Amino acid sequence: MSGIKSKLIDTKQAWAKAGRLLTGKPGDPETDRLPPGQRLVKDWPVLDLGIQPDISPQKFFLDIDGAVEQSAHLKLGDLMALPQADSVSDMHCVTAWSRYDNQWQGVAARMLLDLVRPLPSARHVTFHAHDGYTTNVRLDQFDQPDVFLVHAWEGKPIERVHGGPVRVLIPRLYLWKSAKWVNRIEITTVDRPGFWERNGYNNNADPWLEERYDV
Repeated sequence: MSGIKSKLIDTKQAWAKAGRLLTGKPGDPETDRLPPGQRLVKDWPVLDLGIQPDISPQKFFLDIDGAVEQSAHLKLGDLMALPQADSVSDMHCVTAWSRYDNQWQGVAARMLLDLVRPLPSARHVTFHAHDGYTTNVRLDQFDQPDVFLVHAWEGKPIERVHGGPVRVLIPRLYLWKSAKWVNRIEITTVDRPGFWERNGYNNNADPWLEERYDV
């Protein structure tokens, strides 16, 4: 895996240096459904760091901890016992593809935050995954009505290659922020850049502002 990671990092850092895919013309999410530099696809491309963890429903768990009043340790049955919601949203990958009208089912981020009650000092979130991947967002970016932990896509359980059995969904940011195979949501008082944020990607990741790279 280290060799795959190294090649990916080298490639993405070269993209950043060259400004690949950047149009220099920011869009407006209120009027421009397709962010600048993106192209529409009808499939769901598979991208990862070279490992696709095989997490059975019986072995799945999710820890939510850190700067919270009450930590939570949820197995898949516990997560499924929480109120479920359907959601439809677009997704946008930093590698320039977008897919419209994805149908999801899962648990709202706000439901999970209500469960653990972040401390007043909490400002950020770090997602941890079974493959060692991490990524970060601000707490206010996670605390949005369209953000979910999802377990179904288009009416079927999310496949392993796409991060099943459960993954994060933050549709207003590039897809690398929506961690696959998530096993921990860490609420923090300080920002902790994740894997790609430390290796050439923008810390904020707004598709309409073309925040692809750390430049």
